[in-house]
Amino acid sequence: MSDKKIPVALVLGSGGARGLAHIGVIRALHDSGRYDIKAVSGCSIGALIGGLYAAGKLDVYEKWATGLSATDVWGLLDFSFTKTGIFKGDRLMEKLGELVGDQDIERLDITFSAVASDIEHRREVWLDTGPLFDAIRASIAIPGFFTPVSRNGCTLVDGGLLSPLPIAPIVRVGSSHLIVVTLNGEKNNELSLPDGKKTTDREQGSQSWLQGFKERFGLESRTEDSDSGIDILSNSLEAMQDRIARYQMAAYRPDKLIEIPVNACEALEFHRAEEMIKLGYKITRDAIDSE
Repeated sequence: MSDKKIPVALVLGSGGARGLAHIGVIRALHDSGRYDIKAVSGCSIGALIGGLYAAGKLDVYEKWATGLSATDVWGLLDFSFTKTGIFKGDRLMEKLGELVGDQDIERLDITFSAVASDIEHRREVWLDTGPLFDAIRASIAIPGFFTPVSRNGCTLVDGGLLSPLPIAPIVRVGSSHLIVVTLNGEKNNELSLPDGKKTTDREQGSQSWLQGFKERFGLESRTEDSDSGIDILSNSLEAMQDRIARYQMAAYRPDKLIEIPVNACEALEFHRAEEMIKLGYKITRDAIDSE
């Protein structure tokens, strides 16, 4: 095999806490010794992980994220007390700012684009200049959860709403290899996790904080055989994003597609960082080794 690494344009998709698997994907690509990531685009959690990687701060974020408990995650969600969203996101962004400092996108060592959705003009917006965390904040503004961001007269929300796999912003870079990571892969209830457990064997106690969230906002189902309001909202968004993502991949066929199963974890289970990182690493190494 040639010592020359393959230049890669990496696309990191949306999908809530499953996006912590993006960290494992990046680690696996590096450890393989075959790839040189030249550019990254991402939306929502993909914009967060991709931006931190481009800024050279993924290590410090990973150390922080893997130390979070369910209680810690809840503590980062500051209520907005407005009609535009349940959470402001300021507390989370302030903490991330402490971890990585102020950086401008155009000064990063790796080409980076975050994608947000302009809901007034019904278009996706590519954020590739200006403060890194302003771009990330806009890209993660999940409608109904985080308050939207106003920028240049536009109201910006989560990029996954219109572009769950933001391939278009990155094809212009000209890297020879396009790798796309989707967080809406097919369900796999027999998926073996790095700790030897299977998805069907997980302890229910790990979801207690999410249960409390549902109960507090009246989003918990009253019957065991029906979904709660938050489950319906999450599943609806995932179904919509999956359909859009399929069209995006048909238009821009990736050289390699890495799929994280949609049932790997729930969208808000950010306290499972270590597990998701290991899962992303395993799936990526399996994909590389099978070539």
